[in-house]
Amino acid sequence: MASTAWVIRSGRYGERDEWALENSCSGGGWREVPDLTPASSREDIQRIVDATYAQESQGARTNFTAQLWALRGRIEVGDLMAMPMKTTSEIAIGRITEAYRYLAENPPGHQHVVGVDWQRRVPRSALKQDLLYTLGSALTIFSPSRNHAVARLESVLATGQDDGAPTTITTHASPATPTQPDVVDEPESQPDIAVLAKDQISSRIGEEFAGHDFATLVAALLRAEGFETEEAPPGPDGGIDITAGRGLLGLESPKLIVQVKTPQIGSEVVSQLNGLVHTHGADFGLLVTWTGLTKPARDAVRHQRFRVKVWEADDVVELVLRNYAKLPEKITERLPLRRVWMLKDA
Repeated sequence: MASTAWVIRSGRYGERDEWALENSCSGGGWREVPDLTPASSREDIQRIVDATYAQESQGARTNFTAQLWALRGRIEVGDLMAMPMKTTSEIAIGRITEAYRYLAENPPGHQHVVGVDWQRRVPRSALKQDLLYTLGSALTIFSPSRNHAVARLESVLATGQDDGAPTTITTHASPATPTQPDVVDEPESQPDIAVLAKDQISSRIGEEFAGHDFATLVAALLRAEGFETEEAPPGPDGGIDITAGRGLLGLESPKLIVQVKTPQIGSEVVSQLNGLVHTHGADFGLLVTWTGLTKPARDAVRHQRFRVKVWEADDVVELVLRNYAKLPEKITERLPLRRVWMLKDA
């Protein structure tokens, strides 16, 4: 079992998500920073940061130094690595296989990396709220330790599920020196409020709209988007949970066959939906999943991109936020939200 876990984000918009998975690595970013291989101490990193980011405040440079020293000198082979993926709203988890290296042949933004054996991808809904909070820092590189993060991430890596914080396990907190506090060990000090808010909403949806109720929520979202819908009653449905179409009677295009799944979706479900679309004369199939797709299912969807579309958990949350005022009271009572405006970070 690893004694340390790390998070390295893959770009503000997840632009390096698939690149990291395909190349068995984590990192990138820091495009202005030169090769850190010659730096053998935190002080060396500080000098590089001071020269590269001379226009930044002292606090910002201290922050950058802590993160880059973690990447260059603290992340070790055998450590856990977690990568929150913005493109799919999943958490990719693996184990460090190679310490820092600089890929000079790569374009800027893809050069500072560590090697990772990515072993599992889980939906954010597989993690409980307190662990998501621990992983929810706005920092690019940090070491989550609160809420038994290391032991629980080991469990997620092994089983795909977060069983919560056990009372018999001691947290793996990395001590920070008084003169040089390692901000990478205190991710909660710089939380990403927008991400945390979405995680809370996602958790409530997962709790309140399980089973057939999830299909009811999806049907309400489709109606809010301008579709006429017909929802199958609970029980065997022949693979069709919802039919939807435009127009007064729901007979105008685009006409949809919708399957709603709370378990993870396999490639056989994609094949079944594609067949139903053809058999029933629909225009498109829509898969709605709360816990994501297997890799074969993602590949199958990619090959049917003009026939089958997917809504994952993050898409459902976005649709709820966009259409909240149009949702029926029986849903908003179970999902009470309040809109808050705040200043965007500079």
